[in-house]
Amino acid sequence: MMTSASITGAQESAPITYTLPIPNDTQVAITKVPKSFIWVTFQKEGIHKYPAASTDPKLATGDWLDVSFLGTPHRHIFHFRVEMEVFHDDRDVEFIQAKRWMESWYANGTLALDFKSCEMMAKELFARCNQQWPDRDYVIEVSEDGENGCRMYFEKPIRVA
Repeated sequence: MMTSASITGAQESAPITYTLPIPNDTQVAITKVPKSFIWVTFQKEGIHKYPAASTDPKLATGDWLDVSFLGTPHRHIFHFRVEMEVFHDDRDVEFIQAKRWMESWYANGTLALDFKSCEMMAKELFARCNQQWPDRDYVIEVSEDGENGCRMYFEKPIRVA
């Protein structure tokens, strides 16, 4: 007999038991409380370049793989997606406000795109997010025009005295 999923468990910190919708009402105990994340997206126009592309023979190949054009400044719409760990399900961090904060960091010059790679932008954005909302995990994606980019997972930093 197939049953729909049901959840039992009195507290957030207690293991959760799911009744899976498979024959024989199989039950699985989740022994760790699931981590919760919110996410926000935003876009920013920027100019960047990859200087080594002009001279590195692995990049400036002169054939169909040639990407030497990346060595000159070129425009992109950078797409950002920031996932942020939250600790309860009632607006621990309000995502509309988080998005507005992140957009403001680029608008007011706190953060700049300059000639950075997607990975460099993700690391810089993480450092600023961690100042604003510390002690949580983050996943940050930065892409060029929504096509190619990076995805970086930042574990909650350990405080060093």
